[in-house]
Amino acid sequence: MYTLYIANKNYSSWSLRPWVLMRTLAIPFEERVVPLEPGSCWDSYRRFSPNGRVPCLHDGDTVVWDSLAIVEYLAERHGSVWPADKDARAWARCVASEMHSGFGALRSHCGMNCALRVALHEMSDALKADIARVDEIWSQGLERFGGPWLAGDRFSAADAFYSPVAFRAQTYDLPFSDAGRAYADRLLAHDAMVDWYQAGLAEPWREESHEAEVRETGTVQADYRQAVPD
Repeated sequence: MYTLYIANKNYSSWSLRPWVLMRTLAIPFEERVVPLEPGSCWDSYRRFSPNGRVPCLHDGDTVVWDSLAIVEYLAERHGSVWPADKDARAWARCVASEMHSGFGALRSHCGMNCALRVALHEMSDALKADIARVDEIWSQGLERFGGPWLAGDRFSAADAFYSPVAFRAQTYDLPFSDAGRAYADRLLAHDAMVDWYQAGLAEPWREESHEAEVRETGTVQADYRQAVPD
């Protein structure tokens, strides 16, 4: 059985991608949550991940790190990871790769913190451009391939890569189009996403740099996490 190492569900957008894909496609795996630490996680994460980061997948003696590499490794063994249609598959790989390598303003100004609801202090032109591009991708995929998922009627790796954006849309009330908002809501209602969200709310850990990042970019209006015991 696979073992998937991940960080805090409340914060780790990178961990969410392979996790939600594997859960949705019923690919069995053992989950190991290794909470983020103050400062660097290098020493502790290097025990299981060559680059000292998560997610990291272990398959017997084979170790695969980086979310995109994990997805491609799984695709070699599970035919449902990418769409069967070649045009849909090519498009899905493109938009997943674009998310993997881009959208820096969205990441830096809207860090994933599933439990919070935040009013942004401002929206930079770069952030507006990133949101517009995500909205364009979502609308294009839904129209071109018929939905309800980005590349057709089945959840694929393309949806997994944009799943963290749905949590960001919820946390920061990002201005997507009606079609984009409906797709984000569809992701948020997905069984695997609901399970991830509920687990994130129940986590006892708080990592101050992630909390401070949110306070720098907006005003926290609600926090739905369970109280941390004294």
